[in-house]
Amino acid sequence: MPAPAWQAGWLRCAGRQLSPNHGPRPEGAAIDLVVLHSISLPPGHYGGPAVQALFLNRLNPQGHPSFAGVAALQVSAHFFLRRDGSLLQFVDVERRAWHAGTSSWRGRSNCNDHSVGIELEGLEGCLFTAAQYRAAAGLIRRLSGRWPIHDVAGHEHIAPGRKTDPGPGWDWQRLRRRLSDLRLRWPQDL
Repeated sequence: MPAPAWQAGWLRCAGRQLSPNHGPRPEGAAIDLVVLHSISLPPGHYGGPAVQALFLNRLNPQGHPSFAGVAALQVSAHFFLRRDGSLLQFVDVERRAWHAGTSSWRGRSNCNDHSVGIELEGLEGCLFTAAQYRAAAGLIRRLSGRWPIHDVAGHEHIAPGRKTDPGPGWDWQRLRRRLSDLRLRWPQDL
């Protein structure tokens, strides 16, 4: 019998790095929304350790001019999906990661309370990789099998006017086709 995919709120196949930036979810909060983001540090540079350092509160503000404005932020996401499809997890899904900020989706505010944050290694307006679509679909499928996920949205959709990620480089229909057997709601359904 294969080992279960999850160990409590940790995905066994993901590399684990423990961010201090999380807290409890409100009592009775259903984990029912996946929020996709995009990030690269420095902007447009891929494969380095800077994103992990940011989520672990270890980003050196002198490491690059773009780091000065973000190094002191205390942010996290549940998952970080690299361009090659590899996956890191920073926060237990049962906990509230700090990824959405001021946000609202389908009439509910404070999306951190009821969502799973997935950071895609990328830059708004740039294309994402085939490996990222495969891995994102697999992750959302696993999340949906464990929690009552019924919505998938981008940061741009839950914080319009404030955020623009993952942006026009992310092909929502491509992801939707990979998950067409699941009963999920998408931003285009509004």
